[in-house]
Amino acid sequence: MDKKELFDAFDGFSQNLLVTLAEIDSMKKQFQDLLEENASLRLENDKLRQRLNDVESPHKSGPSAGKENLENIYEDGFHICTTFYGQRRENNEGCVFCMELLDRE
Repeated sequence: MDKKELFDAFDGFSQNLLVTLAEIDSMKKQFQDLLEENASLRLENDKLRQRLNDVESPHKSGPSAGKENLENIYEDGFHICTTFYGQRRENNEGCVFCMELLDRE
């Protein structure tokens, strides 16, 4: 093997290492995104479980208790309107449909 072939082999090996490193960085980013999504879903799941426990054992009864439960769900960051019910509100932004339900007498 002469010097040119040796240099070409090292150059090819170096290029392969760079490609592999880029792939590892991409996989690392995807893994980080999955971990963040998993943590967010765990928090949401815990809130929903807590809300379910509150609904299953209400401390009040009557129409005011139902409205209070809806207000609590809305304050926890979830839609209560029929259009988006149960979906998380992005950045806790207001929803005119949910607000219309809460403003009803």
